Amino acid sequence: MKIAITGNIGSGKSTFSNFAEDAGFIVLKADDISKKILENDEKVKSLVIKEFGQQSFTDKTPNKTYLAKEVFANLDKLKKLECILHPRVIKKINNYFRANEKNNKTIFVEAALIYEADMESMFDYVVLITSERNLRLERKVKSGLTENDFNKRESNQIPEEEKKKRADFIFSNNSSKEELKKKFDLLLLTLGVYKST
Repeated sequence: MKIAITGNIGSGKSTFSNFAEDAGFIVLKADDISKKILENDEKVKSLVIKEFGQQSFTDKTPNKTYLAKEVFANLDKLKKLECILHPRVIKKINNYFRANEKNNKTIFVEAALIYEADMESMFDYVVLITSERNLRLERKVKSGLTENDFNKRESNQIPEEEKKKRADFIFSNNSSKEELKKKFDLLLLTLGVYKST
């Protein structure tokens, strides 16, 4: 079974994914895959430098601060970066699915842009984590993001209300971590999936 975990910025999808990891499930994180591709794929590096300039990398390391500043302030630039990274991320995830299809294991994939990147058909179920905007903003500000950066990133995501119409499961995260954990346990129970540990 292939299950996507998604949600807009600050919703708590990473916390939900961590519950799956703690329970012993395989969890692929699209963000981590994307970062590895950016760091290790020479073709990607040359494409990014061509599009965004030499400042994109510092001593072979992606200059994430510079890139974030560039793309989140400009939708066209964001689309260009996504066109470079998204197909490669999707390919890596699909390759993993194919390599493990005989193992009969449940695989979770955490990705913010399931709908934005047209990935939903890859999964048996899509789980959407939602949360009130003020709470999402508060969480991200606590983690070091400015309100301005939060607004820019959120503006590039499909609104929660639209995603609710398309998701298979919707769990709100407006309370405690313990409450969200109960919802994760409910998901396993509903799907008839048991902890791998």
